[in-house]
Amino acid sequence: MNVAMLLDMAADAFGQRIAVTCEHRSLTYAQLRSAARAAALQLGAGRFAHAALLDTNGLTAPIALFASAYAGLPYAPLNYRLTGAELEELLRRLAPAWLLARPEFLARLKVPAGIECAEAGRVIAPPAADPGPPPELPSDPGAVAIQLFTSGTSGTPKAALLRHEHVMSYILGTVEFGAAAEDEAALVAVPPYHIAGISAVLSSTYSGRRLVMLPSFEPAAWLQLLHEQAITHAFVVPTMLVRIMEYLAQQHAPARFPALRAIAYGGGRMPRPVIERALASFAGVDFTNAYGLTETSATVCLLSPADHRAAVQSEDPHVRRRLGSVGKPLPTVELEVRDAAGRALAAEEPGLVFVRGAQVAGEYRGSGSLLDAQGWFATQDRGWLDAHGYLFLEGRADDVIVRGGENISPGEIEEVLLRHPAVADAAVVAVPSEQWGEAVGAAVVVRAGAAATAEELQRWVHGHLRSSRVPERVVFRRELPYNEMGKVLRRILREQLKGEP
Repeated sequence: MNVAMLLDMAADAFGQRIAVTCEHRSLTYAQLRSAARAAALQLGAGRFAHAALLDTNGLTAPIALFASAYAGLPYAPLNYRLTGAELEELLRRLAPAWLLARPEFLARLKVPAGIECAEAGRVIAPPAADPGPPPELPSDPGAVAIQLFTSGTSGTPKAALLRHEHVMSYILGTVEFGAAAEDEAALVAVPPYHIAGISAVLSSTYSGRRLVMLPSFEPAAWLQLLHEQAITHAFVVPTMLVRIMEYLAQQHAPARFPALRAIAYGGGRMPRPVIERALASFAGVDFTNAYGLTETSATVCLLSPADHRAAVQSEDPHVRRRLGSVGKPLPTVELEVRDAAGRALAAEEPGLVFVRGAQVAGEYRGSGSLLDAQGWFATQDRGWLDAHGYLFLEGRADDVIVRGGENISPGEIEEVLLRHPAVADAAVVAVPSEQWGEAVGAAVVVRAGAAATAEELQRWVHGHLRSSRVPERVVFRRELPYNEMGKVLRRILREQLKGEP
C-alpha cells in the first residue's frame, strides 16, 4: 500500500485528463506520473532519508509528493514563511535529504550539510526521453509517507508522522475513484505544507478532479480564478472566507459564479455569524465544514451541505445551532468527549475530544505514538456533543480561561461579540487577575465606518451571557494576528494584553 497507487490508477484510467493547473501551465495525469517518476529516479540508491519541498502552491507540489512515494521516502514540505535560521534548523533535522526548492527561497539560506538541492521548476517538464522502466513501487503500509512540522508556536516544531496506511485509509474511505466529471475543478489556496493541501492533491487525484493551484491567496485573485477556470469546488479557511465576503461587499454586486457547486471550509473555528453571512452571499452553493488534524490524516468530522440547509431553515434552536458545530464523525472514525479522568461524558457535557480509527496516526518523530492502549488519540481540542452526535468545539485545551475555578470557553464569547453590528473580528483570551486568577480579555477589530466603546461591548456581552463571561479588558486592534491557516495566535494576544489596562 503506497499513496503513489492513487496516481497510477488515475493515469491508467484517464491519463489524458488535466490533473493540475497553475498560472496557465497544466499537466495531465500521464504527464504528472511521468514527471514524478523521473524525479523519483533522483532519489534512489539510498542516498537520502527524506524528500523535502520549499515552494508555494503550484505544479511542483504534487510532483514532489508522488516522487517521494515512488522512491519510498518520507515527504517533508516546509513552510516557506519561516525565517532562514528556522528553515536551516529543520533541514538539519531532515538531512540527508533531497530539497526541491524555488531559487529565491534558497537565496536566503545557508544550506546545511547533507542537503542536495534541485530547482523546483526543472521537474515540471515531463522527461524528453523515456527514463526506462518505472521504479518498483514500495509497498510497506507501515512506512512513513509524510512528515509535517508543526507551527512551533510553543517551542521547537514537532515532526508529525503519517504512514501510508493512515493516508490511504482516509482517501479510500472517503473518496470514490473516478467519481469526478471531467469538467470539475477544485481551487486550492491553502499552502502545500499543510495537511489540507496534501489531502486536496490526493483526493482530487483519486477522484479525477482537476486541481487549480493559487500560489498566494488574495480575494480578488481567488474570485478571478472561479470565473477563468470554471471552478466547481473550493476549500477555504475561515479568515479566507471572511476576506472574500468583505471584498464582494465592496464591489456592491451579488456573487455570481455559475460553475461553483461546493465550498468546503476548515482549518480553524468558524463562528456562526460568519457562516450565516457566507450562506447568504453564495446562495445555492453547498457548504461543508471539515474538521481534522495533521495527526488524523485530515478530516474526522463533517457538517454536510444537508446539515447546513437544515440548520438555516429550522426554527428549532437546537437544530439551528448546528451551524456552529463541525458535524458528525466520519463512518470510519470513532469519537468521544472525556473529562480529565478519562471518563466518557454525556451529551452537552464539555471535555477533551478523543478520536480513533485506521486513519489516525497520532505519532511524532522522536517521541513515538501518542495513541493509548485502545488506539484513542487525544486531539487537545475541547468540545461537547449534542444529543444527536454533532460535535461543537470550544477551542484548544490550553485556550480555556479559568476564572475563579470556572472554565470559560473563548468561543462562546467571540460569537456574541461578532454579532455586534460594529465588530468585524474578535478574539478572547485569558488575562491575569488578582481577584480571579484569570479573567476574560477581548481584542476587537471594528468595521470600517463603525464605532464602539469597551463599555458598550461589555454591556452587549452581559446582555447575552452570564456576568462571568463579560470581558474585564477590551482592546481595539486594526487586525488580529493569524497564522496562514486562519487560526488566531492567542499566545501573541495574551502577551499583548498582559500589559494593557
